[in-house]
Amino acid sequence: MTNPNWTWQPLGELFEIGAGKTMSAAARAGTDKVPFLRTSNVLWDDIDLTEVDEMSIPPSELADKSLKAGDLLVCEGGEIGRAAVWDGRVPMMAFQNHLHRLRPIRGDVEPRFYVYFLQSAFTQLGIFEGAGNKTTIPNLSRNRLASLEVPHPSVAEQREIARALAKVREAIRVHDKAAATAQELKRAAMRELFTRGLRGEPQKDTEIGLVPESWEVVPLGSLGKIGNGTTPNRRHAAYWQGGTIPWITSGKMYERQITGSETHVTRAALEECSLPLLQPGAVLIAIVGQGKTLGHCAVLDVEATTSRHVGFIQPKAESISSGFLRSYLENQYEYLRQLASGNGSTRAALTGAILKSLAVPLPTLDEQREIVAILDAIDHKIELHRKKRAVLEDLFKALLHKLMTGEIRVADLDLSALEPLHTPHVAA
Repeated sequence: MTNPNWTWQPLGELFEIGAGKTMSAAARAGTDKVPFLRTSNVLWDDIDLTEVDEMSIPPSELADKSLKAGDLLVCEGGEIGRAAVWDGRVPMMAFQNHLHRLRPIRGDVEPRFYVYFLQSAFTQLGIFEGAGNKTTIPNLSRNRLASLEVPHPSVAEQREIARALAKVREAIRVHDKAAATAQELKRAAMRELFTRGLRGEPQKDTEIGLVPESWEVVPLGSLGKIGNGTTPNRRHAAYWQGGTIPWITSGKMYERQITGSETHVTRAALEECSLPLLQPGAVLIAIVGQGKTLGHCAVLDVEATTSRHVGFIQPKAESISSGFLRSYLENQYEYLRQLASGNGSTRAALTGAILKSLAVPLPTLDEQREIVAILDAIDHKIELHRKKRAVLEDLFKALLHKLMTGEIRVADLDLSALEPLHTPHVAA
């Protein structure tokens, strides 16, 4: 269902659609270069200028291959249809040939409204299913884009809808930034806490660098049992069917505090496959993994076992706090990945020998708990921003669908609960 008061028109009747510049070797090597946007710079309703190429474009082509404020950019490949409005923050900006530039040819067009319509069309409404050309790489042709029927409410309603959605999207960005800031604060706090402690003590130089004078530095292997799990034969139903023991995989390390698993194994698997039965308080670490997984760690809150890609340390409670050990391993994330890459294997992995020999600082249990409390408070702040962001993302998706199908009107919305935020400019 769409709003019966809206008219629909081909996109090409509202915008002039232009093509960008081909990224040739000559353009890369030439002189008099100008900034140059790729599809990777165009996000949904945002343009990322943290990494921008430069290309040499002849003056005769520059006027036709450059942008001005209010131009709508649409990706023809990759994430097809991803769109954003250029805000003119750089005086001269060119764009690549895999971006379509849509420039309004009428005064009753708000480009940001069509950013949101395209997002809904591509991600929710299924309008573009099968829209790509018959090529090995799906893409959105200029003609297909120009002929696309789009809603055309009054420009006042376009702006109301765009402002409402932009307000929610900006609230999401605020929580993204706040979580990133808190994460950086945590990294700085860990560097300070693991070198200076909390007692204002003089420092001493050790194999892991400066630490407070009263702290010991000991091998991890002296602080508890170290090992890893295994993966029972998937074809053997007796190991899996009706299982009651959580079986933890490396992907769960991102949870940091593991309370269970979607996958379980049976007692038979435990006994016949030499699986360790770990107790709450065990510190788990991804010892192999794709991308950033390797080196991430978590504390186990339940009795469980692990896959062969997860190592464990069952710490001695009288020596080290599980939370302190997890925090220290988090602080050593990059170093652990370096150790894994240099282990002599063709595949990066943290072996038992590497973990057992890893040097760990050891303050008193009281100081460990105080350090953990500080870091947990920062973690709570990070998690709060992430949860708020998730709620806002769900709200945005729901509003996007309902506004673009006419199920609700902006007048029906109450967004006053959102914090007062700077909203991206939409013309009045």
